[in-house]
Amino acid sequence: MSVTTTTQGPRLTAEQVWRELGRQSFATVAHLTPDGQPRSSGVVYVTGGRRLYVAVAADSWKARHLARSGRVAVTVPVHRGGLLALLAPIPPATVSFHGTAIVHPGIPDPDGDVWRRLRRLLPEERRETCRVVEIRPEGAFLTYGLGVPLMAMRRPALASARVPIP
Repeated sequence: MSVTTTTQGPRLTAEQVWRELGRQSFATVAHLTPDGQPRSSGVVYVTGGRRLYVAVAADSWKARHLARSGRVAVTVPVHRGGLLALLAPIPPATVSFHGTAIVHPGIPDPDGDVWRRLRRLLPEERRETCRVVEIRPEGAFLTYGLGVPLMAMRRPALASARVPIP
């Protein structure tokens, strides 16, 4: 079990971060276009086997650009605050990482659990024509606001952690 190496921030394990990623379903995926221009886009995802899986349109720029470069940066917002968030401007906590993206030409496992869960997030008309992007996180998760009280999010040294990805 890997534990973060920061001394002031929260002491999180990779398992705790994966558990939080599994509770969420929205992320921002960033990459470079073939001519080096930065792009980012919101996507819905599911987790499975220490990977994130995203469905994209077969003819989309995401499918083309991610297949070409294979490198991504991902940020997952984690909403916190409940009723307090209605009264005070509390930003979401976040999990960020970089990794490798593999665009599958079809559904890698059409009868598997990952595909069943991903299908529920997609409009019916996109289910059979999409491409599935498999994202493999690398290096470390950079977290902000996980494992700390809401008020600690005001102090970056207390709210930030770097958690090695096994």
